[in-house]
Amino acid sequence: MPTCLSDAKARNATAKPKPYKIADGDGLFLLVTPAGGKYWRLKYFFAGKEKLLALGVYPDVSLSDARERRGQARKVLASGNDPGEVKRESKRVLIEKNEQTFEVVAREWHENRLSKWTPEHAKKILKRLQAHVFPRIGTRPIADITAADLLSVMRKIEEHGEEIAHRLLQVCGQVFSYAVITQRVSSNPTVSLRGALKPVVKNSHAFLKPNELPEYLKKLEAYDGALQTRMALRFLLLTFVRTGELRGAAWSEIDLDKAEWRIPAERMKMRDPHIVPLSCQAITVLKEMKPISGNWQYVFPNQHKPSGQMSENTILYALYRMGYHSRATGHGFRSTASTVLNENGFPPDVIERQLAHSERDKVRAAYNHAQYLPERRKMMQWWADYLDEIAMKH
Repeated sequence: MPTCLSDAKARNATAKPKPYKIADGDGLFLLVTPAGGKYWRLKYFFAGKEKLLALGVYPDVSLSDARERRGQARKVLASGNDPGEVKRESKRVLIEKNEQTFEVVAREWHENRLSKWTPEHAKKILKRLQAHVFPRIGTRPIADITAADLLSVMRKIEEHGEEIAHRLLQVCGQVFSYAVITQRVSSNPTVSLRGALKPVVKNSHAFLKPNELPEYLKKLEAYDGALQTRMALRFLLLTFVRTGELRGAAWSEIDLDKAEWRIPAERMKMRDPHIVPLSCQAITVLKEMKPISGNWQYVFPNQHKPSGQMSENTILYALYRMGYHSRATGHGFRSTASTVLNENGFPPDVIERQLAHSERDKVRAAYNHAQYLPERRKMMQWWADYLDEIAMKH
C-alpha cells in the first residue's frame, strides 16, 4: 500500500492558522490543529455514509500503531459492522464493568436480602464484609476477580480465624451467585475453592459462644462464692487477658487516672509489654477491689494467703461451680471476645494486638505494645458496653 506519511514527517509537522491533514493512505490521516495537536483519524464509509473514527493522539500513538488500528477497523468494516459503533459499545461495556465493583454488587445483594434477615444478622454480615473483604477487593470490577484472588483474601482472613474465613467465603459465594443471576459475571469463582481453606479447628480451650453469654452473665451476677472471685471473673471477661496475666495483676501495673493496665514483658507469654485499656466497667471492678486488696501487692490475691497470687485453679473451679464444667475455661473468654469483635467489624489487626498474639517480626514486636491504642480503647469500651447491653436484654 503506497503511503506518503513517515514518522519524521509526522514529528516535524507544525501548526498552521487552520487545521490541515497529512494523508497516509486507505483513509488514515493525521489531523494537525492550530494549537499544535496531532490526531489520528480514519475516514471510512458505512451504509453509504462517510464517517470518521478517532484512533488516538500522536506521538502517544505512533505511526505504526495508527496503521495497526486502521487495519483492525478495516477488519470490523469487512465483517459488516460499523467500527465507530463497535468502539462506542466497547467503551460503554468497559465503563459499566468498572462501575460494577465487588462492593457495589455486594451491597446490592445485601440490600435485596434485608427482608429475609433479622436486623442484627444483616448488620453482622455487612460489618464482616467491611472489615475483611471490601478493603482488599471492594474497588475491583467483580468480573475481574478470580478464584486465585479470592483465595488470597481468604488466606489473610484465616490468620484471624478459620471459622470466620469459612463464613466469609460462603458470603462471597452468595454475592457471586447473585452477580451471575444479574449477568454481571459468567461464573462463580468460589465453586472451585471448595476444600481449599483450612478446616475449622476446635479450640483446645472450651469457650462460650456469643449466644451463651447472656446466661453466663446472669449466673456470674448470682455467683455466691467469694466476692473477689466474682470480681476476677468479671475483670477477666472485660479484659480477655490470659488467666496467668490476670492472677499476677499487681496494683503497681494499674493506672486508674489513665485507665490503663500495663503488663510488663516478663509476665507476658510472648515476652513483650502489653497495654490493656480499661473500660469504665473495668475501672468499677478495680474500685470495688481497692478496699479489699489495695494494701496488698496483687489485685486478686490468694484467699488464704493475701500476700500471694490467686490460686491457678480458682477461676476454673468457680466456672465448675456455675455449671460450666467442660463448657468454658478462663482462657476461653479470649476466643469468645475475638469471635464477637470480629463478627462486629472491628479490624482484625486491632483485635490481634489486644489479644497480644505473637508478632512475626520480632524487631517490630518490642515497639508494638502501644500499636492501635486509640482504636483499642474504643473497642474495649464497646465490648464492655456490649456485655452490659446483652445482660439487660435477657
